[in-house]
Amino acid sequence: MQEETARSAIDTFISAFNASDDSYVTGLLSQALTSDVVFWGPLGRSEGIEAVERFVLDIRRHPAGTGTMVRCSAVDMPDEWARYQWVFTTPDGGPRLAGTDVVHLRRSLIDQVIVFAGEIEPSAP
Repeated sequence: MQEETARSAIDTFISAFNASDDSYVTGLLSQALTSDVVFWGPLGRSEGIEAVERFVLDIRRHPAGTGTMVRCSAVDMPDEWARYQWVFTTPDGGPRLAGTDVVHLRRSLIDQVIVFAGEIEPSAP
């Protein structure tokens, strides 16, 4: 049951990266994250949905074009923390970013996100 709850929150979080319009990003994040979420990203620590929204919008506005973020592994939840792998690919075989996120849940919402991004590489043909 706990893994199912984590998977749902994670998939909603990822859907913010793939929203059809920027105006939907905040609503999707609000369904997945606590208002006081702590976000550990590539640029350091930040707090709140607004900080995560800025990160998501920056990724969505990649210079190579609007990309797609997908969860590419099962959600592993050995304890209070869940982890999963993801990949972000830009159109036409542009840059690809892959990584692993670790999230902590409180009352079915993500209250901490730690992003471990990997190398940016061109997509495989």
